[in-house]
Amino acid sequence: MPRVSQGASAHDALTTTARGAGCGCKLDPSVLLEALSSVPPLPADPRLLVGNGDLDDGAAYLLDEHTAVVATVDFFTAVVDDPEIFGAIAATNALSDLHAMGARPTIALAVVAYPADGDRQALGRIMAAGARTAAGEGCPVVGGHSIDDPEPKYGLCAIGTAHPDRLLRNDRGRPGDLLLLTKPLGVGIALAAHRAGEPAPLDEALRTMLRSNGGASRAAVHAGASCATDVTGFGLLGHLGEVAAASGCAASLTAAAVPLLPGVAGLAAAGHGTGGGRRNRSHVEGRLDVDAGVDDRLISVFTDPQTSGGLLVAAPPHVVAEIARHPDAAGATVVGSLVDGDVGRIAVRP
Repeated sequence: MPRVSQGASAHDALTTTARGAGCGCKLDPSVLLEALSSVPPLPADPRLLVGNGDLDDGAAYLLDEHTAVVATVDFFTAVVDDPEIFGAIAATNALSDLHAMGARPTIALAVVAYPADGDRQALGRIMAAGARTAAGEGCPVVGGHSIDDPEPKYGLCAIGTAHPDRLLRNDRGRPGDLLLLTKPLGVGIALAAHRAGEPAPLDEALRTMLRSNGGASRAAVHAGASCATDVTGFGLLGHLGEVAAASGCAASLTAAAVPLLPGVAGLAAAGHGTGGGRRNRSHVEGRLDVDAGVDDRLISVFTDPQTSGGLLVAAPPHVVAEIARHPDAAGATVVGSLVDGDVGRIAVRP
């Protein structure tokens, strides 16, 4: 793992050239949904276990009765200035989509955009750190594709395998399931405040982004969970809304239970945030019922884009209790539940 602390260096242009940072550079959810409405429907295929219908974290295809192949791709603009940390975070984030589906990473291809006249040593450090990070999870980077682009971007197209009966999917939640979140929120706000020169929990944010979701995924699969997603560019409320809608139910979120990076609520109250967070909030507000006792700054944190965020698992109480006892799920917190109600609607309680 690369060192966590980063300082000013010759590579500061990594973030100054980025129009959005990390998973905050995703397209507005409404723009994406409109574009997807023009995509032809997938042909009927009983082997296609998970396609694009429920906006899940990857696609799953049945090879045989014991094996499903799971595929995903994720890349983004620089979230930090240090090339090695950027590469490691991007790889960790990409593999998280496989973990969110209960899959074991197998191989990956690198996706690289970089200026042809840019610092070649920095590019090498990005790619080397990404490859080392993936190899550390048993997933060699075996090839890839690159383009000339003035805005550096890096990520992985990753392939994994899972038993078809043990897939974690975002449409398998049921009313009464508890919601378990495995990492604290506030990465986007912390990075925005740091770039603005304000004191921010930068090291804590970097550590959480560099922490793999592999252990928590294995704990969830072992405990018998079947519903999960990872919390990334659309924020906690955006991804929770996807789970609730795909599962045909509503959700209730307990605001005080949601773990946050230290000081992030105060940074949000001071106006620190991202364009991605504002887009996320606009997208979900029509489906929110926020109790009058909930501090409004928390809604900004709950819609904050998370780069390499935690898993959000929906499972019956006894399954959640077993996951939470597992050493690989240390710090996982129950933050709410799925409930009967208007499909996709979220109530935020104090």
